[in-house]
Amino acid sequence: MGTPASIRSVEPVSQADAEAWHEVVTASMAEDLPDVPPPPGAQAHARLTGPRLGTRLLTWFAYEDDGRGHSRAVGAATLCLFDRAGQEHLAEVELYVRPDARRRGTGTELLSAVVAAAVSAGRRSLIAEVPACTAAEFFCVRHGFRRALTLHHLLLPLSEVHRGWLDELTAAERPGYRAAEWNGTAPDALADACAAAKNAMNDMPTGDLDHGTVAWDAERLRAMAAVVTGRGDTLLTVAAVHGDGTGGGTGDGAAEIAGFTEVVIPGGTAARAQQYDTAVVPAHRGHGLGLWLKAQMLRRLHDEYPQVTEVETDNAADNTHMLAVNEQLGFRRLRTTYEYQLALTEREEPA
Repeated sequence: MGTPASIRSVEPVSQADAEAWHEVVTASMAEDLPDVPPPPGAQAHARLTGPRLGTRLLTWFAYEDDGRGHSRAVGAATLCLFDRAGQEHLAEVELYVRPDARRRGTGTELLSAVVAAAVSAGRRSLIAEVPACTAAEFFCVRHGFRRALTLHHLLLPLSEVHRGWLDELTAAERPGYRAAEWNGTAPDALADACAAAKNAMNDMPTGDLDHGTVAWDAERLRAMAAVVTGRGDTLLTVAAVHGDGTGGGTGDGAAEIAGFTEVVIPGGTAARAQQYDTAVVPAHRGHGLGLWLKAQMLRRLHDEYPQVTEVETDNAADNTHMLAVNEQLGFRRLRTTYEYQLALTEREEPA
């Protein structure tokens, strides 16, 4: 096929659109990220119609005519517009082109549509995560993106983590702290405290990324859990509780969340779990809580989710403390990706 691709914005996204998106993403990832499982096909529609909390998602497809009156999707792009307070300036693009349809300008045409929409929405920064040393990285540089953050992706095969060793790690005394575990939404008695602890994520290393900040409260926490579980994923949380546990606030004598770690199992049945947030509140750092919490989580996976055989996480290259914790647990470097950022403020709004 040598005909130019036709770029179409899709709203609303149908089940057929979602299937086309999944086919393009799967083909692209097989070429660029062969060691990374593609997103579950059964969840494609939910992912495109139920975006992350506090965001809106726009979708485009690139179609080529096969010369016989039929067309197929050869490229796809999504634009995530962050609407939550503290990040209204931000947008994120994901862009995929089938390997057999590359080098025809399809990616450039899709990016042009994405940038126009981001500028129209008043965003000043567009970010994209791409695998290191790939054509995608060259594509970003060629289109004016600048590298803002380096991420190391790590993988832990659970078969290499001895259950007895995890018992030893979690049995070590942490005076004043106890572990709490839950699936999905945080218990009402801990929701406010957990939301307060979530705000500790705002001091995580972000390099030169124009990331902004996010303010968490119990309502936002519940809404986030609802989005994750609503698309069919299983959200697991382990938290370190400090205090007597009789209250839900963070005042004297009430339960306080000193730190937490989250893991998501895609579709509830995937073999590779995804690490989400891990944070320790600044006042409680230096007590080994990060290692303790993550070891508790690995015990849960061993005991309750035997189909999970590995856990993937990512850390900013300059987050040396969390990298050390993960490597102590046995995580191995899998690959490196870069967050690239495009400044939009100096671009003219399309006529």
